[in-house]
Amino acid sequence: MTNGGWRRAFLIWFAVAAIAAGISAAQRVIASVYFNPTYGLAAPIVAEGTSWFTFVLFFWVPWTAWRWTLSPTRPRRKFLIHIPGALVFSLGHVGGFVVLRRLVAWMGGPVTFDPSFATQFLYEAKLDGLTYLLLIGSFTLVHRLGPGLVPVAAPDPRVTFDIRDGAKLIRVRFDDILAVSSAGNYVEFTLGDGRRPLMRASLSALESELAPLGFLRTHRSWLVNSKRVTALKPAGSGDYLVEVATISVPLSRRYSRALAKLRGASA
Repeated sequence: MTNGGWRRAFLIWFAVAAIAAGISAAQRVIASVYFNPTYGLAAPIVAEGTSWFTFVLFFWVPWTAWRWTLSPTRPRRKFLIHIPGALVFSLGHVGGFVVLRRLVAWMGGPVTFDPSFATQFLYEAKLDGLTYLLLIGSFTLVHRLGPGLVPVAAPDPRVTFDIRDGAKLIRVRFDDILAVSSAGNYVEFTLGDGRRPLMRASLSALESELAPLGFLRTHRSWLVNSKRVTALKPAGSGDYLVEVATISVPLSRRYSRALAKLRGASA
């Protein structure tokens, strides 16, 4: 998925989470007023409103941790990132609304009679932990089974690509690009006619642009055109060599998704 697709996905999830949390907060305000009519309306609104605000403010924490685990280059135990992720999420949520409520009281607003931060955190951390797990689970479920909320880039209608090799511009067909490799601050294109032009760019940026056209990241230093792959050869320890026309490109075992796609294409 391109960076634009991930931004759209984040905004969709952010809106859904904000609306759901807002409805839940409104329900708790209504319940508080119903069961404690003498308590008034202002204090419950401040209490639930500040909790809602800091929840949406720190929504990016579980999203970022989940996105981090999607990369095939991360360590095998990458799921452990969710331990500090959940802690940061809860600290931000609880610490944020405690500060906001005290600020409202200092400005003459309603006092919510909160316990100490430590007591509040010990209570809220359990709920925040459950919320964090539900968010991670829903991200994963929709990503795997329902791509509608995690947009996939539409097929690119272009058939050519412009390589800026210094002051020279080389226009090539995508099908003529066999592979792209990292070369310091540059990337090197391997073309079907044997040319190897350089362009100042990062491999990650090229990956985002070329992924919708069938280019796969097989190694931290390599992209391959899956349409030009002719064979896969085991290289030991779970690694492979990818034959792309006349060249061989490494495929690291860390890039299991690329391996699955190439195996599927050859089946």
